[in-house]
Amino acid sequence: MGCFSSSVPARAFRGIAMNSLNQPGPDQGQRPPVVRPQSLAGSRLAKHADYQRAYAASRKRQSASMSWFLAPQPPTGSVPAVHLPTAPRVGLTVGKVIGKAHQRNRIKRRMREALRRHVDLLPPGCDLILHPRRTVLTVNFAKLEAEIVRILQQANAETARRTVSPVSHPASPALPAL
Repeated sequence: MGCFSSSVPARAFRGIAMNSLNQPGPDQGQRPPVVRPQSLAGSRLAKHADYQRAYAASRKRQSASMSWFLAPQPPTGSVPAVHLPTAPRVGLTVGKVIGKAHQRNRIKRRMREALRRHVDLLPPGCDLILHPRRTVLTVNFAKLEAEIVRILQQANAETARRTVSPVSHPASPALPAL
């Protein structure tokens, strides 16, 4: 029968006890609010068509332990002439040639964490796809993070070069009519 003689199952009491451990007691005072860093949840490429479009609209770039692609996002909205920068998106692709599933998952976890820490550096209005090499498994996390920051800085610089409008040249004087 158990140590409780009521009709409430023991697991219900366990849930209450576990929840009460997370609450500050009357003698503990207020806990400071937990500051959670930004997440990549809204900044991820999800559809195969988005990956294909990004591959077609960009060229492959190399870094020490990965290759990457940067493509501007297609204009959206009702007015085609007005293109406001949309939220940046990032995609990770780790092929089977890298290793077994647990190795590929570890690479993706490490890269997602490095990107999550620097999500504010993602270039606005662009899609970034990262292709890690096998060396990402063994590289020190600080070096991996520094490389991702360097890639994000290069992507921002390239985006700034794309958005700078060329200097307009003064119109040539009109030729007199004959």
